[in-house]
Amino acid sequence: MSWLRSRRGLVALLGVLLLVLFVIRPTVGRLRTQIAHSISVSLGRRVDISSASLRFLPQPGFDLENFVVYDDPAFSPEPMLSSGEVTAYLRIRSLLRGHLEISTLSLSEPSLNLVRSNGGHWNLEYLLDRAARASVAPTGKPANEARPGFPYIEARGGRINFKFGMEKKQFALTDADFALFQDSENSWGMRLEAKPVRTDSNFSDTGLLKITGSWQRALLLHQTPVRFNLQWNRAQLGQASKLIYGTDKGWRGDMAASVEISGTPENLAVLTQASVEDFRRYDILAGSPMRLRAQCGGNYTSTSQTLSNIICQSPVGDGAITLHGNLSFSASPTYHFSVFAQDLPLQSVIALARHSKKDIPTDLLAVGTLAGTIKIQHEKSGDTATTAWEGSGETSEFRLASQVATSQLSLPNIHFSISSSGPTSDGQEKNRRGELGAVRSSLPAVASETRVNISPFPVDLGEPLPATVSGWFSRSGYSLLIDGDAQLQPLLRASRTIGIPGPQPDADGKVKLELQIADTWAGFKAPRVTGNAELHSVLAKVRGLNAPIAINAAKIFLDADKVNVQSLSALAAGTTWHGSLILPRPCGLVGTCAIQMDLHADEIGTDKLEKLLDPQYAKRPWYRFFTASQKNSYLLALRATGQLSADRILLHKLGGSHFSTDFNFDRGKLQLTNLRGTVLGGTHNGEWTLDFTVRPPVYSGQGVFQNVALSQLASATHDNWISGTSTATYHATTSGWNADELFSSATGILQIQARDGFMPHMVSASFTGPLQIRHFEGDLVLRRKELDFGQAKLETNSGTYLVTGTASLGRALNLKLMRNGSRGFNITGTVSTPVISISSVPETEAALKP
Repeated sequence: MSWLRSRRGLVALLGVLLLVLFVIRPTVGRLRTQIAHSISVSLGRRVDISSASLRFLPQPGFDLENFVVYDDPAFSPEPMLSSGEVTAYLRIRSLLRGHLEISTLSLSEPSLNLVRSNGGHWNLEYLLDRAARASVAPTGKPANEARPGFPYIEARGGRINFKFGMEKKQFALTDADFALFQDSENSWGMRLEAKPVRTDSNFSDTGLLKITGSWQRALLLHQTPVRFNLQWNRAQLGQASKLIYGTDKGWRGDMAASVEISGTPENLAVLTQASVEDFRRYDILAGSPMRLRAQCGGNYTSTSQTLSNIICQSPVGDGAITLHGNLSFSASPTYHFSVFAQDLPLQSVIALARHSKKDIPTDLLAVGTLAGTIKIQHEKSGDTATTAWEGSGETSEFRLASQVATSQLSLPNIHFSISSSGPTSDGQEKNRRGELGAVRSSLPAVASETRVNISPFPVDLGEPLPATVSGWFSRSGYSLLIDGDAQLQPLLRASRTIGIPGPQPDADGKVKLELQIADTWAGFKAPRVTGNAELHSVLAKVRGLNAPIAINAAKIFLDADKVNVQSLSALAAGTTWHGSLILPRPCGLVGTCAIQMDLHADEIGTDKLEKLLDPQYAKRPWYRFFTASQKNSYLLALRATGQLSADRILLHKLGGSHFSTDFNFDRGKLQLTNLRGTVLGGTHNGEWTLDFTVRPPVYSGQGVFQNVALSQLASATHDNWISGTSTATYHATTSGWNADELFSSATGILQIQARDGFMPHMVSASFTGPLQIRHFEGDLVLRRKELDFGQAKLETNSGTYLVTGTASLGRALNLKLMRNGSRGFNITGTVSTPVISISSVPETEAALKP
């Protein structure tokens, strides 16, 4: 017997045993049934194994297939644990005693369902209680221990699902590696490492969840001493929010959290820590990294399902935010919290705002502190919940400054209070959420909304009397009201300072405000500004203009979908303009949306426009206003449509009245349609296109002059060289920067009819007085600064003449008048001093040859 107990004897017996197993081969089916029954008795749950096979290396054991542990039907009809492949390693020493004892149970890619019943109990509670009551030896039991040892249970690449009642939740743990073992006579331990996911979304960076824990044997489960540590590291904040809420909330940063639990279920000490490194909104990249951190502690009692003595603290600069309270998870949940903000640096509040909201200057500095107290009490009975909020606070020595926004605001102590409403049913809560899902510029009050109300406080915006600001914000939205007088530039600087985007014109003047800044928090939208504003005595500089535009008065109505400018009175190009404008909202860059205009001028004069645009009155040519780069050119990006009218129009020396046109300006191209007016005693109707996107700009148009008084045309040249009435149809094209280039490049066709007139300077003995125009008709071609008469017809008292030749725009003449193919006249010189000679027959014949 002593030899059998020696090492050599044990090795020999083991060899014989292995030889016997190879030769005899015990019945595998019987072993499968025995293994399933043994595990079923240990767990108190039905166990199925589809097949089992022996293995000998690296140590004796069994390969089990389709291993299933069924759950208690009271929890779930689905299996609690299943694995396609399981390896059960045997304790060799137990074989020497004739027992079949498993030392390690290794599961490959198992699926574990954790179920919580409607009564608040988990399906694992019974198994843990049964294991605690079983008389088994530790996993690493000594060699002389006769009791069966608790096996080391491990799993690789598993999945853990969660069910509440019959509903399977979308939360799960994947790639789970976990282990369960018995540390000592009365204590057990576990380890878990997995990735948290949602089954209804795809995830890429939810971090790693690690849990280690231990518990000891006790007579009652709620008296079991436990100690657990949970760590969630390397989680991207956006993916973490998507995991919890189902959607990416738009926040970025590296999140880490830990939870330590110790004590017994009837009295657990809970300590949590959480931090976020490089916290920011998804579309904000500028600024220094920001760290958020907080630590909480409390005591949890499972018998009453309460979390008491909660203390949370988050240090902020030299101050801190502290929370105290109690929370009950019973059938009628209640909580009581008190939040204290003490010496909270406003610079930290601004830093949080800068990482949370776009358009806040990166160099915005704040001076001052914030202090306040908030108390929250919630009780629920049946379907009715009552939440009461109360509290107040104030800022101290609050100042804002920014070099980027070129502004500095000194604000008085700002007081705020918190108000809440009465009972809210579950149905009312659902309706409230639905209402706030639609954006409304006014954000009307909702009965159940808890708000932080900001008491009215003055803001100096450059006027003797400061404007007044008041407002509120809540979980769903916010609203600020601004009322009073302001100077335009201080107002614009203040808006840039607090991060309200908008135009930044080079303008200054007086503004009377009645504005509301309001919207919901959802979607990271820019604040919606609505209300009224009145402008007075505003001077605005526009790129490319030699003088500012003076806005005498204007009323601006800011609606949710448009900006409506009414009662506009402005001075530009030496004339007063009246009218209205409509700008769609929201509209980002210039040119994104078309502006609707209806403008009327007392007088539009090209000479005055020349002073506003001509290069001799400025350091750069006016046309560069149109042809600068897209980045700097206002007109090349502008889109506008509408009507333009004037009581009087002056085209250099040519005057007109009752001018009106429809226009469409689209990124440097101007189309004028229904171009109407009274000109030279007659009327004009036509359309023109002006293209400033090419160099030099091109102008083309067509139209009709009707019943023009030719005497008024002569008066415009300070020489009464013609009289009568005329009608003309024209098609013309020209290009250039100045009048010389425009005349030199002009081409066109004029179809002219004139009648009942005289040309006083055309005097000849053959005419029996000044040349009479009973009727003139012809097509004139304009090119190279000359009008080519082609074969026009002139009817006079003395006969009908065929008119050929040219007349320059400089009023030089080279014309021939022929009658009956033989008699005629040559007209040279100028319009003012013509030279008339009789044309000889040979010359006439030569002129008439084809």
